[in-house]
Amino acid sequence: DKLKGRVQGKVRVAAIYSVGLSDMSRLEQQVAARMPKAELLVEYLRPEKVYDAVVTDQADLGLVSYPESNREITAIPWREEEMMVVTAPSHPLAAKRKLIPSDLARQDFVAFDDELRVGREVKRYLRDTGIQVNVVMHFDNIQTMKEAVIVGASISILPVRVLRKDIEQGRLVTIPIEGCTLVRPMGIIHRRRKTFNQAAQVFLELLQEEAALEHAAAADCDSGQAEKL
Repeated sequence: DKLKGRVQGKVRVAAIYSVGLSDMSRLEQQVAARMPKAELLVEYLRPEKVYDAVVTDQADLGLVSYPESNREITAIPWREEEMMVVTAPSHPLAAKRKLIPSDLARQDFVAFDDELRVGREVKRYLRDTGIQVNVVMHFDNIQTMKEAVIVGASISILPVRVLRKDIEQGRLVTIPIEGCTLVRPMGIIHRRRKTFNQAAQVFLELLQEEAALEHAAAADCDSGQAEKL
């Protein structure tokens, strides 16, 4: 720990927009606590640009959804984000504690662009369950989708984690779908054979520690619910 306190240098991180600003601000605080002399630089980019930044060494680490390794990139699983139906509190479905897939039928739906992997996965889920929604808009970012849901009296399926602030403020309601196991996997990517400076190495360890703690907490929660049953 004393060594970490003396770590200097910059950690350059490229992240997708929806990684969660609250998560990043918390990570920045933890970096400041562990490495007061290090600097965390975060740039928010579209997914393909995150990969480009890592491959061209403009970023030490990338944070992406549906991470994939290739000849140039090593992908490390980070966390899995549960996805649920999201809508404004005034929507008729908002009063339900749990939905069945047929509740979604013919609902006005704000979708992800098909070019995004998460959009294709949501579309496949709807197709596999035989549900047809009325797609009124589609976007390439969650921030715009949230606003469209609030304004348009419509629904969407989004990762719950990035909606925490909106839920706390009463702007949005999330409702689980019975039998739905849709998750958005998040991962850390870096260039193969990349030599990290000390600051980047400590930041990578911090990400992995946090993921391990969350995984353990989720496992405890699941076992506690099983005991109640």
